[in-house]
Amino acid sequence: MVDYLIVGSGLAGISFAEVALLNNKSIMVIDDNSQSSSKIAGGLYNPVILKRFSEVWKAKEQLEIMRSFYETVESKLKSQFDYKKPILRKFFSIEEQNNWFTASDKPSLSPFLSLSLVTKKYEGIDSPFNYGEVLHTGYVDTASLLQSYKEYLLHLECFREETFDYSKITFGDDCIQYKGKEFRNIIFAEGFGIHSNPYFNHLPLDGTKGELFIIKAPMLKLDVIINTSVFILPLGDDLFKVGATYNWKDKNDVPTEEGKVELVDRIKEIINCEFEIVEHFAGVRPTVKDRRPLIGTHSEFTQIHLLNGLGTRGVMLGPAMAKALFEKIEYQVPLDKEIDINRIKPKHYIR
Repeated sequence: MVDYLIVGSGLAGISFAEVALLNNKSIMVIDDNSQSSSKIAGGLYNPVILKRFSEVWKAKEQLEIMRSFYETVESKLKSQFDYKKPILRKFFSIEEQNNWFTASDKPSLSPFLSLSLVTKKYEGIDSPFNYGEVLHTGYVDTASLLQSYKEYLLHLECFREETFDYSKITFGDDCIQYKGKEFRNIIFAEGFGIHSNPYFNHLPLDGTKGELFIIKAPMLKLDVIINTSVFILPLGDDLFKVGATYNWKDKNDVPTEEGKVELVDRIKEIINCEFEIVEHFAGVRPTVKDRRPLIGTHSEFTQIHLLNGLGTRGVMLGPAMAKALFEKIEYQVPLDKEIDINRIKPKHYIR
């Protein structure tokens, strides 16, 4: 009997897979590549919400778990995925500078906001009001991570590329049967694909479409991440990842002209040099209106569980949320009420 059947191999799915394997549990992962948000994500981790100058929920705890997680995965797969880089907030006025210093006085933010302005002039960017530096930041190459981890799972013979068929689940007294195999638990980590899941599709996961570019800008000399209304992430060879838009109505992963125009306009607000769009891509993030993940166990079928709703911060949230769910299942450690799906009043459950 296999301990865990994991449906989905995005950041949520591989985070749980890794936590389970580290605890000597057997797993099988199923994915059909229908969800792309983790693969095309910016991959930034940043403990501060720069738009409002507020702390990301439980940022310190998430960063600690995240660092250990990616170090372990990098060692196991013999590749680098976590790139520690400063994130600079470009200021557009003296007022924004003052707001930064006011925020840095808050006990929750002082560990993450530098008190020293960055006055360096980067070629290709006008910055008369300088920058503020966010500490403990960087990015994870999510596309490389997910592909490498999939290859690792294939090597372990515990990955199947197929569409999950919910009608093939049979519940037993101490196990679940799926297509002739027995599992102790199923973890659904399908992202926006939750809307096809009859066990959890009542939950209020509202996908948010994001569009991103890869641009080529030979005159832009940048070795840090710039984050204002969009982020600009240097990739090397004069290439930069730029994103992202937020569209709450469109629920597909097809790039749009509207998104293109918005991104181009925002890029021009930050840089003053020519650039070429090399690639334009899009994905639907699994977001929740209360900005908290959806983690927990079905109220009726206690062998099926959910790991979803990581939104724009899957790189930071994934390892911590996977750990929390694993400890709930294996050791009955209660979930934080802010992430537990029990905070949502149930409308219906499949029977």
